Amino acid sequence: MKKLIPVFLAAVAALAQAPKPEVLAPYFPTPLTIVEQMLDLAKLKPGEKIFDLGSGDGRIIFMAAQRFRADAIGVELDNDLVSSSQAKIRQLGLTQTARIIHGDILTQDYSSADVVAIYLLPDSLLKVRPILEKQLKKGTRVVAHDFGIAGWVPTKTVTIPDDGEGRSHTLMLYIR
Repeated sequence: MKKLIPVFLAAVAALAQAPKPEVLAPYFPTPLTIVEQMLDLAKLKPGEKIFDLGSGDGRIIFMAAQRFRADAIGVELDNDLVSSSQAKIRQLGLTQTARIIHGDILTQDYSSADVVAIYLLPDSLLKVRPILEKQLKKGTRVVAHDFGIAGWVPTKTVTIPDDGEGRSHTLMLYIR
């Protein structure tokens, strides 16, 4: 037992020193009307797999699973947002079609995605872009909110005028 204590303490020290994932965007919820337009623009179909990178409170995941009957997966780093999203998935009875991965969006596998939803800042999109370029299969639709992906040319861009919240929105659809 005495020999295990130093090993255990070394493991704890290594975890404490391990780099923490970088927060790539502040929590800024997308209005539900914009969520619906993002999913419509992506032409999300029943049974397709959608990933929401930085899923926040899960609103894109909930709508994708409920209204579009998609297999919806959110990736979120914030503990509280993950917990509340998971609780709402259970409350809405969506455990078969919706889930939240508690993790870093830069370390996930998106190769099974049919659609990827993104609302990240430009610097964060630069970090995500090479991962998507490497992993996404041909034909995957990527819908970005407000900030385009540098180096990619959108297939379609939609500007949504101010809907009473004080600002307009831009959605960009990319097809890989």
